[in-house]
Amino acid sequence: MTTGLTPDQITDAMPFARALGVEIDAAAPEEVTGHLDWAADRCTAGGLMHGGALMALADTLGAACAFLNLPAGASTTTLESKTNFFRGVKEGTVRGVSHPLHTGRTSIVVQTDLYDGTGRRVAQVTQTQAVLKL
Repeated sequence: MTTGLTPDQITDAMPFARALGVEIDAAAPEEVTGHLDWAADRCTAGGLMHGGALMALADTLGAACAFLNLPAGASTTTLESKTNFFRGVKEGTVRGVSHPLHTGRTSIVVQTDLYDGTGRRVAQVTQTQAVLKL
């Protein structure tokens, strides 16, 4: 599905993501990429980026990927999200890449990998999105 929306327009449709500072860099049905910069107000103890901020980045990119794979006239919402964290982030930018694993009639499954500034995997998120017929 081609929406004709720019990455900024997709992010603008998700006010929480915009408020958090999530940026979508590129968006196509096969792959959505984006990033979130480290900031002190996005951290937990010890200056580590909060897991919720990382999950919000992944959820935003995954939702955009699911949205781009919807049939005409449908919408989506997250049904399930599973996160594995591998390392903390104390500086720099976290980059994410989302790919659809399954695009079906009633659900879309997306995998999002998050990487730190050195290319090390920070987390992997698999989410299931419902296909909502409007």
